[in-house]
Amino acid sequence: MQIQVFHHLPKDAQMVRQKVFMEEQGFIHEYDETDEIARHLVAYENGEPAGTCRIFRDSAEDVFILGRLAVLPEHRGKQVGALLMQEAEKEVCNLGGTALWLHAQCRAAGFYEKQGYRKTGEIGLDEGCPHIWMSKELG
Repeated sequence: MQIQVFHHLPKDAQMVRQKVFMEEQGFIHEYDETDEIARHLVAYENGEPAGTCRIFRDSAEDVFILGRLAVLPEHRGKQVGALLMQEAEKEVCNLGGTALWLHAQCRAAGFYEKQGYRKTGEIGLDEGCPHIWMSKELG
C-alpha cells in the first residue's frame, strides 16, 4: 500500500469520493471550497486508488480537520482507512499540528475510536446523515 499527498484535489480522490459518498451513500454536496485549500491523501494498491481523505488547518493554528475519508468497497477490510489515518496524523504533525478533529458519520464512530479518537460533541445531521465531532491529541 502506498499513500501519496497532494496539494490539490486529484482525479483519483474525486473518483473514490464519487463512488463512495455520492453513488453508494447518496450524498449530493460532496465537493466544496475546502477542496481548494486541503491536502489530499490517496492510498494506492498495486497502482490503483483504494481510498482517500483530506486534511486542512482549522481556525486554531495547531488544530487540523480530517474529512472525506472513503475506501472503495473492494478494498475494505484491508486496513486502508487505518493507514490513511496514520499518514494524515503524520502529515498534521509535520505541519505543526497538535490535534486532529473530524466530523464522523455515527455509523463509523467505532472505527475512529479504535484509532484513538474520542467523541467531543453532539450528534448533528449532514445531508440527513447523523454525524458526531471526534478528536485526538497528537503527540
